[in-house]
Amino acid sequence: MYSARNKTYRGRFAPSPTGPLHFGSLIAALGSFLDARSRGGEWLVRIEDLDPPREVSGAADDILRTLEAFGLYWDNEVMYQSQRHDAYQQALEQLEHGQLVYPCGCSRKDIQENLAGIGSGNVYPGTCRNGLPQGCEARSLRLRVPDLDVRFADRLQGDIEEWLPEKSGDFIIRRADGLFAYQLAVVVDDAEQGITDIVRGADLLDSTCRQIFLLQSLGYAPPRYLHLPVVVNESGEKLSKQTNAPAVSPQQAVSSLAAALRFLGQSVPEGLEDSQLADFWDWAVQNWESERIPNTRMIEGH
Repeated sequence: MYSARNKTYRGRFAPSPTGPLHFGSLIAALGSFLDARSRGGEWLVRIEDLDPPREVSGAADDILRTLEAFGLYWDNEVMYQSQRHDAYQQALEQLEHGQLVYPCGCSRKDIQENLAGIGSGNVYPGTCRNGLPQGCEARSLRLRVPDLDVRFADRLQGDIEEWLPEKSGDFIIRRADGLFAYQLAVVVDDAEQGITDIVRGADLLDSTCRQIFLLQSLGYAPPRYLHLPVVVNESGEKLSKQTNAPAVSPQQAVSSLAAALRFLGQSVPEGLEDSQLADFWDWAVQNWESERIPNTRMIEGH
């Protein structure tokens, strides 16, 4: 385990291998990289290949090659979530020991029917919280959420507060298909790698309070957070494989990086996109100002 003593800045970029790197994911990579390098910190890369049905063959290697072609060089070895099941199991057992986990037999259809009956939103209604209903078999494992108000100060988005029972409810940490849920895996990995600062897209802002609660339940101190504005298309949809976001091209690395800097509110000098890659990075690291990032959750872009 990475020592918690005298922590220096340690950030990370954690893409899912569901397709090639596009402009939206480049924003997250660039923001996290510059925030780390401008502070003399480390920058790690983690491949979140925890969900095989969603993964694209060869996408992980393609993402890593693209990062290298753009000059986004990482420290230490790349971590792969697919190789981390023992660590997730150990964390699950720790939570079970603390009586924070219970089996759930509800399917998605069951939950939607129950929610429709009580006129609630999308928060799990706690059907199996006090035991499985008669004749119901366990499918997934849920984390028992207490009456807890979680607060944190995001470096860009400001003060965030969430009443967990109302916003998240008892959420899944091991899925019905036996796979560990993202929420559990990400906090175990961040703790294992000693991540001090998480710079990522604001689409993950709504997961943060759950992750803070999980971290604290496992005995870890939460990192600092900075949630970047997400790139959306004309329809307000986040750029992704599902919205047919095109891959960034290594042949246009500097111009794409310069565009990403402008998206993040940086004052980019004229002609920077025509410079050599090494010169671009020299300028970008020296002139990174996180205070200039637009204080919003989404911006229409590429």
